[in-house]
Amino acid sequence: MPTPDSHRRITDLGTLKAISHPLRMRLYRALFVARTATASQLADQVDEAVSLVSYHLRKLADGGLVEEAPAQSADGRERWWQPSSYGFSIHEEDIRDTPELVAASAAFGRTLDEQRTAMHRRFLDERLSWSTEWRSASISSEWLPRLTAAELAALGEELEAVLRKHDERARAAEAAGDTEGRENVALHIHGFPYRS
Repeated sequence: MPTPDSHRRITDLGTLKAISHPLRMRLYRALFVARTATASQLADQVDEAVSLVSYHLRKLADGGLVEEAPAQSADGRERWWQPSSYGFSIHEEDIRDTPELVAASAAFGRTLDEQRTAMHRRFLDERLSWSTEWRSASISSEWLPRLTAAELAALGEELEAVLRKHDERARAAEAAGDTEGRENVALHIHGFPYRS
């Protein structure tokens, strides 16, 4: 798995279109969580045919978002995949002057929002299947501060630093064998201006 400092900044239309596809985003997310996986393993997770998953993994690889990983088993026929970076980002200054990139970024944002909403709804629907400890630990809050653009940017940087610290700590603990009670956790933070 790439290290946390290997973040990918998407600036080209091809890569942005590749990740905007709903199944590809689901595959990328599943692969990021698994760290390494085969097309067969990912196909089971997303409930799609292995051939379709393989096709979409190749498209993600063409965009530089995933790459082949070292084999994890003795079966040389299995092709293992991993994310090529520790996440990715899209920055306004990289896309704003190109209408095609602006449109592709909006499409990506909608895909991401739909999938994030579906993940949260699933948790709400299955809430009682989780332990009291997990239900109490889950977070759902809304803040409505009045900020400048610079203050919002600073807030985002601070939140990202805190999240990165906790993620790195959890990954190190898991690598050291501390797996008891660990679950995949989705944390979605949005910060944007709005007018009432």
